[in-house]
Amino acid sequence: MDTSQSPVTLDLLRTLHRIHRQLADLRERLARGPRLIQARQAHVQRLAERLAQLQAEARAHRMAVDEKQLQLREGEEKVKRYQRQLNEAKTNAEYQALLEQIKAVKMANSVLEDEILEGLEKLDQFKLSLDQAQADLAVAKAELEKLRQDVQNQQPILEAEIRRVEAELAQQEKFLSEDIRDIYYRLLRQRGEQALAPVEGQSCGGCHQQVPINMISKIKLNEVVFCKSCGRLLYLPE
Repeated sequence: MDTSQSPVTLDLLRTLHRIHRQLADLRERLARGPRLIQARQAHVQRLAERLAQLQAEARAHRMAVDEKQLQLREGEEKVKRYQRQLNEAKTNAEYQALLEQIKAVKMANSVLEDEILEGLEKLDQFKLSLDQAQADLAVAKAELEKLRQDVQNQQPILEAEIRRVEAELAQQEKFLSEDIRDIYYRLLRQRGEQALAPVEGQSCGGCHQQVPINMISKIKLNEVVFCKSCGRLLYLPE
């Protein structure tokens, strides 16, 4: 599509491309806000789930420690009971059996004491982790709320700017001749703001393929020229 159509000024193509890129940037900024909020919400959700998981693990560990402490108390009571029974033993065999039982229970109690101590230390670690997780969640929630407010404040400003630039674009598009207007709008539907491209050196600024010298000469004469490779409407930069 390197055909020459009705003359179109280079200034007009430059202006149209500038406006299209400006519009694309504004629309991207407008769309970016909700995406950022969604991503921040997902981050808050992950932190909340992590906190809930830590809380569940801490509760389970607390219950396990409590169970071991109950077993230890029962073991200590058992030792006391066996010690009382020592005084009532009738035979040496009964006495020795009680001593063996006391020894076994004390050994089990010693193991429980070590496990309880280890469990309590782990509970202290859980507390530190929970405190940090709660602090991280609070910060993330505050950041999310601030982002929501910023996006809410920016939205009407961006929407007003988009309307202004759209009006400027519509005004400039009136200067397009009839025979190029349909092609121009078709390219816009296909490529958006990438429908136009400057010639950079001797290459298309869109696809970077070389533009023949004769085509560049036509552009200088204000003729309508399209890149043979990508189909973009070409113009010369200032």
